[in-house]
Amino acid sequence: MASDLKNPIHQKILWDRLISITNEQSAALIRTAFTPLLREAEDLSAGVFDGRARMVAQSETGTPGHINSMATGVKHFLREYPPERLDPGDVLITNDPWYTSGHLNDLTVATPVFHRGKAVGFFANTCHALDMSGRPLSADAHDVYEEGLYIPIMKLCRKGELNEDLVGIIKGNVREPAAVMGDLQAQIACNYVGATRLVSLLEEFALDDLEEVSDIITGRTEEVLRQAIAALPDGDYSSETWADGYDEAIRIRTRVTISGDELAVDFSGSSPESSRGINVVYNYTAAYTTFALKAAIAQDVPNNDGSFRPVRIIIPEGTILSARRPAPVAARAILGHFVPGAVLRALSPILGERAMALGADSVWLTTLQGKRPPASDFSYTFFVMGGTGARACKDGLSATGFPSGVAGCPVEVTENLTPILFHKKELRPGSGGAGRFRGGLGQSLELAVASGAPYRFGVTCDRTKHVALGLDGGAPGGAGTFALDTGEVLNDKTSRVLDRDRRVYLDLPGGGGYGDPLDRSPEAVLRDAILGYITPQEAAEVYGVAVRVSGSPDELVRLEEDYRLDLGETRRLRQQMRLGQQIRQSTEGGEKR
Repeated sequence: MASDLKNPIHQKILWDRLISITNEQSAALIRTAFTPLLREAEDLSAGVFDGRARMVAQSETGTPGHINSMATGVKHFLREYPPERLDPGDVLITNDPWYTSGHLNDLTVATPVFHRGKAVGFFANTCHALDMSGRPLSADAHDVYEEGLYIPIMKLCRKGELNEDLVGIIKGNVREPAAVMGDLQAQIACNYVGATRLVSLLEEFALDDLEEVSDIITGRTEEVLRQAIAALPDGDYSSETWADGYDEAIRIRTRVTISGDELAVDFSGSSPESSRGINVVYNYTAAYTTFALKAAIAQDVPNNDGSFRPVRIIIPEGTILSARRPAPVAARAILGHFVPGAVLRALSPILGERAMALGADSVWLTTLQGKRPPASDFSYTFFVMGGTGARACKDGLSATGFPSGVAGCPVEVTENLTPILFHKKELRPGSGGAGRFRGGLGQSLELAVASGAPYRFGVTCDRTKHVALGLDGGAPGGAGTFALDTGEVLNDKTSRVLDRDRRVYLDLPGGGGYGDPLDRSPEAVLRDAILGYITPQEAAEVYGVAVRVSGSPDELVRLEEDYRLDLGETRRLRQQMRLGQQIRQSTEGGEKR
């Protein structure tokens, strides 16, 4: 049927169909992928772009660092390969950190879509590769050349034929060639699925290309986002956030300036780039900045090219958030994941119930390499998550991948695919910052490699020194720890060869609390005690809530009915603690005068 693009009904149908197509694209990728990084953790993104390389729609699955940096990356593909250099069946690839999502382990694959004899758009996806040669994924390297195999923008397929020369180079440089190439074939296949569905859509609605549809969708997104910005009070809002860094602490300074229907985010004053691989490229910082802004002020607005237009991002080159080539960047997610928290903290005075305390932020990306009995090598990467910060109206989420959106891999899957053995994986009691609303809990893991041979272990993590701060009187979350069963605490951003009998302990940080802990509902405190998130002693000392537990102290298992509130004692405790607060505030005020 012929499409009337001025008809709102037709516009809605086309929008819904595009979202459906991108969801089918990502579903095809997940179903055909080889590794748990894609199948289970869904560390990927997928989207459709018009002929000018503007992102029109994305799938519902995807990490902000991938999808929003890919929105810029496809423009680089088009600049390198304009339409006259493309043929049906061509597939493009790169893992250039400065053009796409910030480190070599992310492969971006873009496929041009041909309709009625011309290129009318692209389907693209970005996925984390299990291995890309070089050092195990960590912050050890001194430049990007140490970190693995670099693939410039080039053709992975030519007219439908796989570029066997490039495939040979990739397979010859990675530790798990079957897994890496299996995922890469899935990336090719899912774009083909999307392209096929898009051509059918264009034919069904008698459209020559995507351009007018794209103008309508991205233009409407821009308009609605501008309205959301204009509804905020003009002014400058700032924050300062600290991360552990590598050899020294890292400062992230953030200033958000709202003026009418436009917004600028300035990271000037942040720490300079590092000699180690914790650096972040501009593209990745910008990706998480735009994600944070949209999440804070316009959650329901579609994420596409139009959502970037009212926002200006200022990051001085040579700082930790805009590193220059050839700076090492393998562990760029550590600090990149701090960006949304920094932006949200700056805007907290005007966000109301959408305000949020700081969380663990960085996903702890864990890599193990060693021998798989009887003699083959294995390399495996998985994610572990801490707690999110409490919100102004809700508790934080425990063991949740925010802001990345990635999921943890089930223990059963990991143990089935590798010699890795988990001795413990559980929520970490007491790690969530206290407050009217409690911060999310981290988790504790104990693991080893049951291969009978030494193995290399690396983890990129943070908040072992600089904890997640609370907001509006909320307490900070617990610090993280990376240690051995010998008691030795390890550097949290390097890889190390461990003896075959060594066990590793990971204690993930918790999120900050929101509001005064003495304002938390006694029933909520009781529930936390029943679930084991806090002890009855912590309930009394931190929240001023008396929780009585019946039965013997030696009992290993308790029932919910064994716990009860003592409301009279709770009132007495809280009165006493509030009086203590007033005395401290009065003393501090006098000292300042």
